[in-house]
Amino acid sequence: MASKGGNFLLNVGPTADGLIPAPIVSRLSEMGEWMRRNGEAIYGTTASPYGMPAWGRYTAKPGKVYALVFDWPKNGKLTLAGMKQKPLTARVLGDAKPLTIETDSGLAVRLPTVPPSAIASVVVLEVGGGSVGSGGSGGSNLHNLPQPPPSSTILP
Repeated sequence: MASKGGNFLLNVGPTADGLIPAPIVSRLSEMGEWMRRNGEAIYGTTASPYGMPAWGRYTAKPGKVYALVFDWPKNGKLTLAGMKQKPLTARVLGDAKPLTIETDSGLAVRLPTVPPSAIASVVVLEVGGGSVGSGGSGGSNLHNLPQPPPSSTILP
């Protein structure tokens, strides 16, 4: 997965009759739909600059950090583990409505009651200066993180 600096390979093959089994087709279709809605948080991102929080994973691009939330907090408060500087803005990917960023006892984002995805919901954190600050495991800025080779193909 991109948050760990790797790639995700799906090893899918046909049956002896040359057909992809219906359950696999269904699952691939679900993954494709999730990627159409949330691909911004995956394609062209770099490894997480803030480690691996208990609720999910981070990915990053210049000026943005994506929080991929697998375990939606019941209290509606997403603790931004590893982040030292307050993001400029926060919103759910695909929704322009800003989310409240709290600084009372560490950094946290106030989330909607219901997650937008049963698979993984994405919170976009806008950060200043085009770089992702230091702090947490693997802290660095995006200019120091490994980049894909120029010949890499990123699918739409």
